[in-house]
Amino acid sequence: MTLFSRFSDHIGAALDALAARDALPGGLDRGAISVEPPRDPAHGDVATNAAMVLAKPAGMNPRALADLLVAELGALDEVTEASVAGPGFINLRLVDDSWRDELALIFSEGGDYGRSTIGQGRRVNVEYVSANPTGPMHVGHCRGAVVGDALAALLEYAGHEVIREYYVNDAGAQVDVLARSVHMRYREALGEDIGAIPEGLYPGDYLMPIAGKLAAEYGDRFVGAPESAWLGLFRAEAVSAMMDMIRADLAKLGIHHDLFSSEAELQAEGKPAAAEKWLRDHDLVYDGQLEAPKGETPEDWEPVELPLFRSTQFGDDQDRPIKKSDGSWTYFGADLAYHFQKSQNADELIDIWGADHAGTVKRIKAAVAALTGGKTRFDVKLVQMVRLLKNGEPFKMSKRAGNFVTLADVVDEVGKDAVRFTMLTRKADAQMDFDFAKVVEASRDNPVWYLQYANARISRLRKKAQDAGIVLPAPATARLNAHELGLVKLLAQFPRIVEAAASAREPHRIAFYLADVAAAFHAWYNLGNDDPSLRIVLDNDPELTATRLYLADGIGQVIRNGLSLMGVEALEEMN
Repeated sequence: MTLFSRFSDHIGAALDALAARDALPGGLDRGAISVEPPRDPAHGDVATNAAMVLAKPAGMNPRALADLLVAELGALDEVTEASVAGPGFINLRLVDDSWRDELALIFSEGGDYGRSTIGQGRRVNVEYVSANPTGPMHVGHCRGAVVGDALAALLEYAGHEVIREYYVNDAGAQVDVLARSVHMRYREALGEDIGAIPEGLYPGDYLMPIAGKLAAEYGDRFVGAPESAWLGLFRAEAVSAMMDMIRADLAKLGIHHDLFSSEAELQAEGKPAAAEKWLRDHDLVYDGQLEAPKGETPEDWEPVELPLFRSTQFGDDQDRPIKKSDGSWTYFGADLAYHFQKSQNADELIDIWGADHAGTVKRIKAAVAALTGGKTRFDVKLVQMVRLLKNGEPFKMSKRAGNFVTLADVVDEVGKDAVRFTMLTRKADAQMDFDFAKVVEASRDNPVWYLQYANARISRLRKKAQDAGIVLPAPATARLNAHELGLVKLLAQFPRIVEAAASAREPHRIAFYLADVAAAFHAWYNLGNDDPSLRIVLDNDPELTATRLYLADGIGQVIRNGLSLMGVEALEEMN
């Protein structure tokens, strides 16, 4: 049990004790109680808002309740001071041995330090990337892919069962365009001069291998054939090849999905019709007419009766059609059925979408609320675009795909780790500049390099002691000074950072925290440049060397645990 989780239990026990002697009503909801470091370290080591959040439901004055809790908590052996601040916040100062014990816990738990059970095994479906299968992954997909994958890993680490899902949009007009584009390349592969690729088709050379395969297998059978003779075949072959390419591109980023769901299969199995029936049975779909477009009404507009989902009952600004006038499903109608399918196999749903889909969030949230009776938590995380730069200037990479920069181009240019970490250094909904020069720069201004350098430096310290022939005794943690105990206090925050990041669905919080850990380690290391007695490896003091290496190894363990969540390698050596 980590330090902050232990103090959560201490506070719970103190509340139980107060309730047992009727000083506090029993059965109060404690879900909003937080246990965290004070904003100002001068106020202590642990702070809680317990009195503030419980006072009103308990019918008590917050400060009076805080005084009762301070009396309970101040009696704990590891608390040296308990005090009330402001209207009722409680600050606790702990004995130094509490932090020495936490450092020992980091070692005993190793890669599991920070792992949590707050997820309680709840199954979470995280759907991310879900790019149309019309070409290789481009840089616009990269950020969502990394955010989704890191979030999935974070939720697993926090005790959830996670399904990583990719929704294959293989039923829309775009895959028919793909098939027609392949057909042109197929004719080209058979020797025909096709000229420039017409507007509206996909121009990339990546279609040529598929076309060549079809030409080798079928010869000129489909050159002059009507579209109806080849469209389905070419579409299936093209989508299959594109998905193989997409999987390969994602693998370059270390991303692998558990499940690929096909929109075409969803429709073939009648899932949208089943969802419509369920909604009609619950009076959530009706036949009605959409309002005329706002502003000047087009001359060709006429009212059409369509099946409409009552999304206004769930906070949307208008009811939404689930079918078009020709009887085919709207994108929303198909998406509604897909989410219905996902909700039947998961307790919680998370979609990672590009920011250009922001306008559809309200309606799909309304649909999930309707279909699940509000029982399924559903989050949509919007990911903003990435602007490519080099040395601060817009960077034009070669566009081998035809009209966009591929994800593979970016990974090949700077490496998986630089891409993954950089994509998590800002909130997902904030715009990002990706500077090719900065993300490979060997300087403290490059956060992934600074972190990997910290881990490599820690590995080198132990080797330095070994090369110097220093025989290391058991670490004497009593010799850790106040500054070094402060580093342990920073490490002790990792488990609660994991829980907070998982609860908020924000993996970037791990990157922010690790940047603080790396900065603190390098600052500690550099103290020895000015004062030789503060060096970590001391030839004349094996005991203190062992103690400081023990702390350095604890820092390295937390860095490695955090980088693992982000899918970034912790390097042991750096050139």
